[in-house]
Amino acid sequence: MANTRQQILILHLAEPDLGAATVAWALFDGTRPAGDQQMQAGDQAQPPYASVVDAMYHGWRVLQTPRLPTYPRGAEYETGPLPWEYVLERFAAADNANDD
Repeated sequence: MANTRQQILILHLAEPDLGAATVAWALFDGTRPAGDQQMQAGDQAQPPYASVVDAMYHGWRVLQTPRLPTYPRGAEYETGPLPWEYVLERFAAADNANDD
């Protein structure tokens, strides 16, 4: 595993179901040099994966699932952070394997 690097994928879903649609995302890719552009929500028309289950099918492992949000009485419809955030990881070959 010396020539592999970690990739972190954060998917925000429309609902807590692992098969729900991805609505926002970010990718942090350790396989590329630090100066390279990282993928962020909004820089692509389509998310990299339709759902967490789709990402899992392509080799991503789920590291963190969201906690059920609690809303104070009367604030059920307030806006705020996207509540259904999943953190995934995988290891992939580094762009420059001689960089160890």
